[in-house]
Amino acid sequence: MAWGESKVWQRGTRQADFYRRLLADAADRPVRDTGRRRLVKPEEMPWELSSHGLLKHMVNEQMHTRAETLDIYMQVIPAGSRSGRHRHFAEEAFYVVEGTGYDLHWDCDVDADAQGWRWIVPDKPQRFTWKAGDVVYVPPATMHQHFNASSERPARIISATNRVYKWSGLNNLEQLENAPEYEAGVSLPDLLRTLSFDVVR
Repeated sequence: MAWGESKVWQRGTRQADFYRRLLADAADRPVRDTGRRRLVKPEEMPWELSSHGLLKHMVNEQMHTRAETLDIYMQVIPAGSRSGRHRHFAEEAFYVVEGTGYDLHWDCDVDADAQGWRWIVPDKPQRFTWKAGDVVYVPPATMHQHFNASSERPARIISATNRVYKWSGLNNLEQLENAPEYEAGVSLPDLLRTLSFDVVR
């Protein structure tokens, strides 16, 4: 009988208003969005000397902008240096603003079992040489690292990734090697001075 499981599905007395709140959120969003920035000035973009290198965050979930799915940062790689090496499920693309260099990409396979994710890393990376004006695409699950080929000038890239992977429970960002400046404990103001930038206030 179709209703034979009624003694099971009728159990419980908890109540919720999830759908009402979903409707309220949809109705209130336009008002809330008016307080979220559509324009971000350079002085509002925070610097960070991270384990991946020197970053200037342009669009980030923590910056209260209208961007829903993108994170964008500018990365400055000092002369003769390199970024950290990391991997993540989210695809990434970056534009080379200035400088010359190359990327190493390890296109990993991913396997999963009851213990969690397991990365299958190829023995040799692919190498992609880039210069100002180029766009480099980093596929999902690719371990990668950026290298500045110049011993005299910094390189600058602008990188964009998608937050949707993180929201889907796939925020598996893993840092495998730190940038040399971070590893050496260089301070952010000192690093900016060496690059002839204004010191962060």
